[in-house]
Amino acid sequence: MKQLSNWIARGLKLTGLAGLVLLSACERPPVDSVQHGFRGTGMAQVYNPRLLEEKTALNQPPAVQPAASTEGPKAGQVYQNVKVLGDLSVGEFNRLMVAMTNWIAPEQGCTYCHNAANFADDGKYTKVVARRMTEMTQHINSDWKSHVADTGVTCYTCHRGQPVPQAVWFKSAEQPYGSNFMGDKAGQNDPSPVVNLSSLPNDPFTPFLLEAQNIRVNGPTALPSGNRQSTKQAEWTYGLMTHMSQSLGVSCTYCHNSRSFATWEGGPPQRVTAWHGIRMARELNLEYLEPLTPVFPAQRKGELGDVAKLNCATCHQGAYKPLNGAAMLKDHPELGRKSSDPKAAMTDTDVAKVAAALPANDKK
Repeated sequence: MKQLSNWIARGLKLTGLAGLVLLSACERPPVDSVQHGFRGTGMAQVYNPRLLEEKTALNQPPAVQPAASTEGPKAGQVYQNVKVLGDLSVGEFNRLMVAMTNWIAPEQGCTYCHNAANFADDGKYTKVVARRMTEMTQHINSDWKSHVADTGVTCYTCHRGQPVPQAVWFKSAEQPYGSNFMGDKAGQNDPSPVVNLSSLPNDPFTPFLLEAQNIRVNGPTALPSGNRQSTKQAEWTYGLMTHMSQSLGVSCTYCHNSRSFATWEGGPPQRVTAWHGIRMARELNLEYLEPLTPVFPAQRKGELGDVAKLNCATCHQGAYKPLNGAAMLKDHPELGRKSSDPKAAMTDTDVAKVAAALPANDKK
């Protein structure tokens, strides 16, 4: 009888331990629900005030430097080799350079991008990249208002005081079959934080943010309807949607109609903004980041030799609006317009020439 009691006690302990293990994967309370649709439709966002406070603290905008005078000589007239911001006054130019240093390399300082002996020199790859990223920022604020509106973006939106943004992505290598019963993992079945530790494909970005594969996988009518989208394609779509949900700190109904995810009618306006955001990210990766491949040294590239690319998390970093909607563009209007000199824009040929001229030690 005593032995039986011991076994029962051990069983209860093991059960309790198993319960603790299961609960450790759950989010502890409190939890708040915010309704943003009609009652009974399930259009609500669930937030944990404790975690929301942490995210809010991480999404604070930086201090703003006092505005500079637009009067006086232009930067292009005073400084050498100013190809993008030469139409700014010297005061505006210097103010932006100070801001960019604080946004991107506050510990490294100006020499993270510049040759200390000659600031006009293009011998550092970081300067070439920074110039092209400045053009990209101006392009976003000028031509992608359908996604960023008048709030706009600056270098800080992605960098947050770090030379390399926290959230970037590279192409994933194919997974080997291995000597187990799993066989081909098909780019999934290996929990990844990219898709919230699910078994969805761990690279949902290449198909949609680099290539233009069809993200809409459901058929508009009952089967058979000619819909030829596979389950595998649906998994890629779900992977990207999971990433977007994580990146913005929201649930699916932030963008989708809870009665029918596929239907645009009756859906939140955020879905239109997200639609433009996917296309914006794809264009930026193809037109601005991929062409910089020959400029970046090997240690800054992925395992397949590709450059870091952006996705939703690069800007949002857990907030439904980057930096909780702080309108930084109003303090830096020079990043909201393109250079007045159309010849100043860098082309792929310019990038290739600079890459060829970089020192050998900068390519290691």
